[in-house]
Amino acid sequence: MATALQNLSDYDASSFIDISEKRFGLVVADWNREITDVLSAGAYETLLKHGANPDNIFRNTVPGSFELTLGAQFLAQHEEMNAVICLGVVIQGETKHDDYICHAVAQGITNVALKFNKPVIFGLVTTNTLEQAWDRAGGKHGNKGVEAAVAAIQMLGF
Repeated sequence: MATALQNLSDYDASSFIDISEKRFGLVVADWNREITDVLSAGAYETLLKHGANPDNIFRNTVPGSFELTLGAQFLAQHEEMNAVICLGVVIQGETKHDDYICHAVAQGITNVALKFNKPVIFGLVTTNTLEQAWDRAGGKHGNKGVEAAVAAIQMLGF
C-alpha cells in the first residue's frame, strides 16, 4: 500500500514476540543525516518500547545508502545478530542516480537476508522531494524507522 494511504507508524503489536534477548543491528546512512537520524531514533525507540534491551541494539553508520548492503552484511554475518535494520534516504535528483541506488540497495539487502537466513529490513525512504522525505521521517506519513523496526520484530516471530 502506498505510504500516502497508510501511516508508517501505525501497527498492531498484539502478535509481537518477546524480543528482550534479541540483538538488533541498525545500519544508518550518513547521507541526508538530519533525516536518517530521525529514522534511526524511530527504530531505536520502537525496539525499546517493545522490550529490546538497549545493550542489544547496535548502531553503525555507513557513508550513504549504497553502502547499506555491505554494512548489513558485516552485521548479519555474526551468528548472535538476530535482525538488521537498514535506514537511508534517496531523493530523486536531476540524474537517474536514484534509480540505480534504490535498485542496488533493494537487491543487496534481499541477498544479505537470504545469505544469512535472518531478517534484514529495507528501511529506505525513496522520494521525489526533500519535503516527501521529511513526511516519512516523523511527518504526516509517520516514521519509516518505526515501520522498519516493526517489520524486524514481526519477521523474528515468523
